[in-house]
Amino acid sequence: MARKCYVTGKTGKTGNKRSHALNQTKRKWGVNVQKVRILVDGKPKRVYVSTRALKSGKVQRV
Repeated sequence: MARKCYVTGKTGKTGNKRSHALNQTKRKWGVNVQKVRILVDGKPKRVYVSTRALKSGKVQRV
């Protein structure tokens, strides 16, 4: 399963790693998600939620 926020849909980003000589290779930045229990349709469910969504109060832990 890909690391993706269940609430906001945030995923990782891609870009280039640049060396001192400006060589470039592809790299990935991961998204900061935590596995938490939240209420989905009135039932607790364990899903990945981004820390931004947790801090802003978009979801409530169970």
